[in-house]
Amino acid sequence: MFDNKEKTNIESLGEFGLINYLTKNIKISQKSTVKCVGDDAAVLDFEGKKTLVSTDMLLEGIHFDLAYTPLKHLGYKAIQVNLSDIYAMNGTASQVTVSIGISSKFPLEAVEELYEGIYLACEKYNVDLVGGDTSSSKQGLVISVTSIGYADEKDVVYRSGAEEGDLICVSGDLGGAYTGLQLLEREKLIYLENPNIQPDLEGKDYIVERQLKPEARRDIIELLQDIKVKPTAMIDVSDGLASEILHICKQSNKGCNLYEEKIPLDPMTFETAREFNLDPTVCALSGGEDYELLFTVKQADYDKIKFKMDITIIGYITEPSAGCNLITKSGNVHPLKAQGWNAFKPAS
Repeated sequence: MFDNKEKTNIESLGEFGLINYLTKNIKISQKSTVKCVGDDAAVLDFEGKKTLVSTDMLLEGIHFDLAYTPLKHLGYKAIQVNLSDIYAMNGTASQVTVSIGISSKFPLEAVEELYEGIYLACEKYNVDLVGGDTSSSKQGLVISVTSIGYADEKDVVYRSGAEEGDLICVSGDLGGAYTGLQLLEREKLIYLENPNIQPDLEGKDYIVERQLKPEARRDIIELLQDIKVKPTAMIDVSDGLASEILHICKQSNKGCNLYEEKIPLDPMTFETAREFNLDPTVCALSGGEDYELLFTVKQADYDKIKFKMDITIIGYITEPSAGCNLITKSGNVHPLKAQGWNAFKPAS
């Protein structure tokens, strides 16, 4: 798992020595960051804007498998999945805190690799790392990230604002992260059976990266601002398209019609799903971890978004009595069900 020939025992540094080592090169880019690492709390000043805060936790063996997840990718992903929540509120992400629990199997070089990914994501998305915590862990690697952002009150978008007749839109394509996970799991099993066989991921870079190194869609928020479209409701696609649109409909007290033929699927996602005897549509509906943005807009905004390459209109909002439905390619109507990943499902 770790390539370094010489490994540094973290115990030799101690908690504060580790913190100092990991934060010695922090550079501040946000005007709202008054004080970051080095005191009892970070100090932020958003000049009257609404503050947005979201937290996610990633646990080894539950959310990631170090058999095929490079630590640098893991650090990058840990930041991305948190920033995505801020963008889903139509906000600007500005700071993060990172807390880790690490077992004795991790040398300093491994933690340093993890933080390389964290710092890379922070730099790319112009956010400041302003604090966190470290602890020992007997359950493997634990990563907890809190993201902080801001928005003007008039710009904040909630899940509860969808209205009847609104268009349902999604960014990018769906199902890629799930099919990428299936591929990685297959190659892991093959390797465990015969360590002499090298993983065969050739030509599958896109879906593997969708799983290991997702990108939060800050660019979509910037695009919507540029074309002067404010979504009526929005959520990020972390648990699958079906689960997310049901969240919007429940909190908005509305129904919806989604059209299967409109759901955006990358050709590699489609082909790989078929290789695994999976329905590509089900991968999009229930796979999760795509971290695209699902949002609703008024019909009056149709002309502004219809030709935007990375936004697809996949349905519309209905009255609550109509229910939440998927219209298949053959024209059949099926009730939508949330079958996304369940973190509390007992192991089989």
